[in-house]
Amino acid sequence: MMEDINYWLTLHHTTGIGPKLFQRILQQFPELKTFFDSSDLDKKQLGLSDKVINNIKRFNWDDLEKDLKWSQQDQCHILTLNQPHYPELLKNIYDPPPILYVHGNLDNLMLPQIAVVGSRNPTPHGQKNAYQFSYELAQTGFTITSGLALGIDGSAHQATIDAKGKTIAVMGTGVDRIYPARHKKLAHQIVDNEGTLISEFPLGTTPTPHNFPKRNRIISGLSLGTLVVEATRKSGSLITAKSALEQSREVFAIPGSIHNPLSRGCHQIIKEGATLVEESNDIVAEIKIFTNLSANDQSPTSIQDLSNLSDDQQALLQVISFDPISIDEIMLSYDASIEDLTSQLVDLELQGYVVALPGGRYQRFNS
Repeated sequence: MMEDINYWLTLHHTTGIGPKLFQRILQQFPELKTFFDSSDLDKKQLGLSDKVINNIKRFNWDDLEKDLKWSQQDQCHILTLNQPHYPELLKNIYDPPPILYVHGNLDNLMLPQIAVVGSRNPTPHGQKNAYQFSYELAQTGFTITSGLALGIDGSAHQATIDAKGKTIAVMGTGVDRIYPARHKKLAHQIVDNEGTLISEFPLGTTPTPHNFPKRNRIISGLSLGTLVVEATRKSGSLITAKSALEQSREVFAIPGSIHNPLSRGCHQIIKEGATLVEESNDIVAEIKIFTNLSANDQSPTSIQDLSNLSDDQQALLQVISFDPISIDEIMLSYDASIEDLTSQLVDLELQGYVVALPGGRYQRFNS
C-alpha cells in the first residue's frame, strides 16, 4: 500500500496533471504502477504533453516524505479515489479530486450532508439564519458541510458544534494551513468535536484566489443539497449552487428583502429553479423525498430495521405508501382514532420512517 500511495502522490504533485487528466489515467491504468512503466507514446496517447511526461520522470520521491509523515499522525489521512472511505457522492461528480487530505473524523465523509454557504460579509439577520438553520439541521441528523470562510460558513460550522453535531470544512488551502487565520480556533474546535477538515490541495498550499472556486465543487459534491443563505449575484456561493445543479443535487435558498444586495443572488437562483425555504423543515422534507426517489437496491438505507417499532406502528407503515397518501386515506385502512393516528405519525416521522408533506399527506421514507 505504501508503494501504491507513492504513485498516487507523485501524479497528484506533478505540475500539469489535474483531476480530469488523473481520471483519464486511472481509467486506462487502474494499477498506477503500470502507468509509470508505460512508454512515452502510451502516455502521449492519454493527452500528456512532453513537458508533463518530463515532470513525472524528474519527480523526486523524497519530496513525498512530508505527506507520508503527516499521514502517520493521529487523525491524519490521505484518501485516494479507490479507497472504501472515499465518499460515494463525491466520487460520482464529473471531476472528483483523486486525493483528499483529511484531518479529523474520517467517518463523517460517509454521512448524509447538507452544504450551507453564503456571503463572507452577511447581515446580522443572515448570520442568524445561517446559525439557526445549521443548528436545526444538525439536530435532525445531517452533517453540515461548508468552506471555513468568514461570515456564513463560520456561523454554519459553529452552530453545528454548538448543536453537538458533525461538521466538515472543505478548505481552499492545504489542510495544514488554516485560512483565514481568524478561524484557527474554529478549525481546532471542529477537529476536537469529532468534525473534519479536508482539502484536495497538497500540504503547505497557501491561499490563492483560484483555489476557492475550485474547492466549491467538493462542498456541493459531498452533499445531498446546498443551502445558500445570503449572496450577491457575483458571489462565490452561486458557484457552489451551480456546481450542485450540475451534479444533480438539490439547491435551496432563503429569500430576503428586494432592497438587500445580499438577497439578489438567492432570488436569482430561486428564479432558476432553487427551492425557496423558510425553515429547516422545508429542507428536511425535500431531501427525504429526493433521497427516496433516487435510492436504488444497493443503497445501505434501502432495507429498514423495523424491530424497534410496535406492532401497531409496523401495521401503520404497511398502510402508508411510497407515494403521497392523505391522512383520510390512511384512516380508511387503519383503525384508530385521529388523535392516536396523529401521535403515531409524528413518532414515525421523528424516527425517520415517514415524511410529512404539504396538504396533510404522508409518504413512507426508504424501504
